[in-house]
Amino acid sequence: MLSKLKVKRIRTRYWRPGEDYAKIIAESLRLHVDDGDFIVVSEKAISTAKGNIIDERKIKPGLVAKLLASIWMRFVWGRFLGYVCNLQSDAIEHLINYPYIEGASHKQLAIRTSTVLQSLKHGSEGGIDLSNLPCAYACLPLKDPYETAEKIRLELLKTTSKSINVILSDTDSTFTYRNVHFTTHPNPIKGISSFGGFLIYILGRFFELKQRATPIAIVGIELSIEDVLRLAELAHRARGSGAGRTVWDVAKRFDVGFNEVSWGMMNNVPHYPVVLIRCNTDSSNN
Repeated sequence: MLSKLKVKRIRTRYWRPGEDYAKIIAESLRLHVDDGDFIVVSEKAISTAKGNIIDERKIKPGLVAKLLASIWMRFVWGRFLGYVCNLQSDAIEHLINYPYIEGASHKQLAIRTSTVLQSLKHGSEGGIDLSNLPCAYACLPLKDPYETAEKIRLELLKTTSKSINVILSDTDSTFTYRNVHFTTHPNPIKGISSFGGFLIYILGRFFELKQRATPIAIVGIELSIEDVLRLAELAHRARGSGAGRTVWDVAKRFDVGFNEVSWGMMNNVPHYPVVLIRCNTDSSNN
């Protein structure tokens, strides 16, 4: 079990495609880390730096995607499933007014890169993330989370001479019922089940199950699933939401349209893609 946790969020500049994220992380932590520390890094920030993003303006939606944007999202989610899932009133209002053109392109991307079941979700379909990205870019989930985490760990060792444990996490929810954990994210760590597409989200929200951020990789140490989930959620809460929790929030903050947020606007927002967690481990974990 982990005990005596101390959490510190680390501010960096906004990461653009082509950034050497491992070097940025190591330099930002040079004076802060010690052997055995944990760092939890945002999957979206890394995926953006790796150029794993797609401009949805270039996607031509098919009939299914158009139906999802015009009927499924506005009426099924906006008038029914939003209430079943206990969504907040502003989220339901956004669903009722779901944008047809942008929404259809987004749903087409979800169908193309994931599954139809995932595209039926109201957001984060198949791990796709739109918030805190400029223009009409969508960020895709990492295909190599463990290799990426190991690259960061080795760069930290090289720069700081410290042995640091690295966790990558996503804001997609992992739901817990007793000792069973499940998520809609396509690539969670071993011990968390990923299945059912949008149905898992609906069941988890309807029954108000324990809900935490989803870890997608951990290197440097072996921990119980419960401990990794705890660290991922602590980091999620410490990190905050950047320019906004949703694309609606980000557009509202800058008083622009969905596709009018610029890279420069994002540069001016405080970003905390890395969270440092220091803790002691009980003798049973040594």
